Amino acid sequence: MSARVTAPAIASQKVRNGDDPLVMVTAYDAPTARIADEAGVDMILVGDSVAMVVLGYEDTLQVTVDDMAHHTAAVARAKPRPLIVGDLPWMSYHVSTEETIRNAATLVRAGAQAIKLEGGRKRLPMIETIVDAEIPVMGHLGLTPQSMHAMGGFKVQAKGQEAIDELLADAKSLEHAGCFSIVIEGIPREVADIVTAELNIPTIGIGAGPGCDGQVLVYHDLTGLEDRVFPKFVRKFGDVKNASLDAMTAYVDAVRDKSFPNDDESYHLKAEVAETLQGLYGGQ
Repeated sequence: MSARVTAPAIASQKVRNGDDPLVMVTAYDAPTARIADEAGVDMILVGDSVAMVVLGYEDTLQVTVDDMAHHTAAVARAKPRPLIVGDLPWMSYHVSTEETIRNAATLVRAGAQAIKLEGGRKRLPMIETIVDAEIPVMGHLGLTPQSMHAMGGFKVQAKGQEAIDELLADAKSLEHAGCFSIVIEGIPREVADIVTAELNIPTIGIGAGPGCDGQVLVYHDLTGLEDRVFPKFVRKFGDVKNASLDAMTAYVDAVRDKSFPNDDESYHLKAEVAETLQGLYGGQ
């Protein structure tokens, strides 16, 4: 059995040094965690995207620490080899460093081996507090969904020189504060290339082009389990939605035409007991 992936091992992975690109995928329960493990991914992100993908909310702002702990624990029970990263949800790391570390500890107790949070230099006190508690931290810059209202929606970030300079300064500050990697989302690939080149820790891209040290996608998106309108950076590598629909439709048909369950799919009494019952109840 292969050893589990660790945050220090991830921190040392840079494509420019000849390492393979890192692969991260979201997973929110034990079955998908097992699939991710068997596929050979490096990290599983128990993302706050569970709010929209699984729980039916319209954005990530509705999910709570308890929600995240619940799903983190489900992933952890699968005992996957990939590093489990728990996402700190909105308002769980904004009020105080004390509340932040308590919430981070809740995810670690649930099974996370690292936590992720969004934001740049304004989040440094929170990041430093978590790192001081010896909990690995993954940063998240660029398009940060928890800031969707401040950003005016899900829009590509860092398109002008000032915004690019801010992003790069944020990334360097997060590395200096102790982050072992940084997700960069929804930025031009040229900007992602610069950030990746300037950092000694790996960048994990989502909508940031091919030049990052790794990539992350949502399980339900890449497998085609969802058929909603996807951002341009999502590639469907499968068609699980229609395969599941075909199976469900066949089940409905089989029940209604009485071909399911058949005799082989049914339990039976011993012959002598069945004969006795037939005599008692007239074969009903």
